[in-house]
Amino acid sequence: MSIFVTIVLDGVGIGAQPDSGDFGDADSHTLAHICETVPVRLPHLTELGLGCIAPLKGVPAVPNPRADFGKMKEVSAGKDSTTGHWELSGIVLKRPFPTYPDGFPPEIVEAFLAGTGHRGVLGNKTASGTEIIAELGEEHQRTGLPIVYTSVDSVFQVAAHVDTIPLDELYRICQFARDEIFTGDHAVGRVIARPFTGTPGSYRRLSDQRKDFSLRPPAQPVQGALQEKQVQTIAIGKIGELFGGVGFDRSFKTRSNLQGINCTLEQMKSSAAEGRPTFIWTNLVDFDQEYGHRNDPEGFARALEEFDRALPELLALVPEGGRLVLTADHGNDPITPSTDHSREYVPLLVYGGGGGRNLGTRDSFTDHAATVADFFDVAFDCSGRSFLHPGTSGQ
Repeated sequence: MSIFVTIVLDGVGIGAQPDSGDFGDADSHTLAHICETVPVRLPHLTELGLGCIAPLKGVPAVPNPRADFGKMKEVSAGKDSTTGHWELSGIVLKRPFPTYPDGFPPEIVEAFLAGTGHRGVLGNKTASGTEIIAELGEEHQRTGLPIVYTSVDSVFQVAAHVDTIPLDELYRICQFARDEIFTGDHAVGRVIARPFTGTPGSYRRLSDQRKDFSLRPPAQPVQGALQEKQVQTIAIGKIGELFGGVGFDRSFKTRSNLQGINCTLEQMKSSAAEGRPTFIWTNLVDFDQEYGHRNDPEGFARALEEFDRALPELLALVPEGGRLVLTADHGNDPITPSTDHSREYVPLLVYGGGGGRNLGTRDSFTDHAATVADFFDVAFDCSGRSFLHPGTSGQ
């Protein structure tokens, strides 16, 4: 049965890369620091060989791991989610997406106002979405001005109460920003509409009605090549949004790791029943969004344990000849003072090929794309090397 499943544990890095100092991340090691700070039980990840990749307190290296193991190095010029996932798809970026740690410059704001017809904005700074809504929500409702903010990622976010700026209008102004403003040198990874509801003191973001307007990838990603050869492609979590929907037959949005895990299980079952060659790509975002960015090692550890408990059911659904890959897109060390992503190697566990091979340190995340294409025997031109067969270890 030709089923290949990749699960990205968002932000779960496994040690600083040699160039991490250029990113201010020389001391980062997401997994090691969590394991040193919080007692964590990961029996199933241990059995797969997580502790064989790097020394981790409480996660020993086992003599006969059930999965092939290694780590991958990012070579793209950035450490955000879009960059990491694009490299996993075979696309290497030579220049980073723009970020705006001091807010958006006047020419951006002026163009936004001129093109949307709004008379001003609130915020225009780097902020947590929940915090800026709590801070400016009441003023927003009183004045009707949209709340504009960014984060450590390459994003332009617009928050609006649904009773003040209706959803259709919020989506319209975000689409305008994507198409007319954030291009060229200002081509951010994502423009995000962030609707919310409630009253002062009890505002609530409407995750189901959030809408991402993503930059489309500059070249064909591996899932596009699969799609052309009639391989079914399924995106779960924010995967579809990171690619602007490019290359996916179906896309399922999820609000939590648990929803993402359950959706993955459902799609594995239905794909097996259909008997079609299928590539399932899942992102579990809670590690990064809920705990890494908030410097919460306890929550991060509990999320790892939650995923570990789900592993037996996931592994049981991998058919004979199928593969399940566990990896990440960057680090997000909750122990360091920074709340930004960290430039780290990402773990690589490959279940389904017998297990026990040391895949070494892969030269690029693009090895993942090369492997997926190799698995489905689809021609795909990228710089990566498949780790599917014996004799394909890294450095």
